[in-house]
Amino acid sequence: MQGDIYQPIGVLKTANRQQAPPIRENGDSLIQINDNHPRIFIHSFYFLQHIPNSLKSLYLRNDAYERLKQAVLLLPKNYSLILYDGFRPLQVQQYLFTHFSKQIKLQFPDFTEQEVLNETLKYVAFPANGQEFNTPHVTGGAIDLTLGDLKGRALDLGTTFDEISEKSATRYFEQHPQENRQACIHRRLLYNCMTMVGFSNYSEEWWHYDFNNVSWARRVNAQEAGYGAIEANIQDNHVKGYRYL
Repeated sequence: MQGDIYQPIGVLKTANRQQAPPIRENGDSLIQINDNHPRIFIHSFYFLQHIPNSLKSLYLRNDAYERLKQAVLLLPKNYSLILYDGFRPLQVQQYLFTHFSKQIKLQFPDFTEQEVLNETLKYVAFPANGQEFNTPHVTGGAIDLTLGDLKGRALDLGTTFDEISEKSATRYFEQHPQENRQACIHRRLLYNCMTMVGFSNYSEEWWHYDFNNVSWARRVNAQEAGYGAIEANIQDNHVKGYRYL
């Protein structure tokens, strides 16, 4: 399997938005990820940006984190994974949706309101908490991450995290390899190690991966999703308790 880690990223499946699979919540625990794995580093991006209600620590469903630990073992030994965001409180989702919408209005001043909405939805899901909605990070089964070196320094993947750009699309450098060969290789490494252990990638964002939520189920044609939305009690930027919705 190690030799396959450098293979090109093939055409990515687009989720069928018209046919959302049912959610059968399996009760997998939401756990705090401790910064004690030698090749997994925590960089709580939104907390460091001082976004209200953001989390100082990173939280994921237990099985998703176990698969993440399998993924890092597939990488060459001089690479690490840097985690930017996992479970995301609804308040943070709402903040990001508004923030991205404002940025897109500034970047594309000729866009109609509908075009602004459509472009915003490429980068951040609509902030809704119920089981009937598809907000991946609210389930604890979505992860934003990048590749790093053994000291936890981020490597070149072609754009910054959360960059509003066509270059953020996962396969951009497969189609434009001459622009940045190193970024192309790094994206292949990240994509292959994550998908080999069961995650699926969101095609518009090289950094976003899902497991066992509705987004994942749509892409892999699963009959149902095991992770539904979670509502958390946030105190002092930590999860003090939660419930499945």
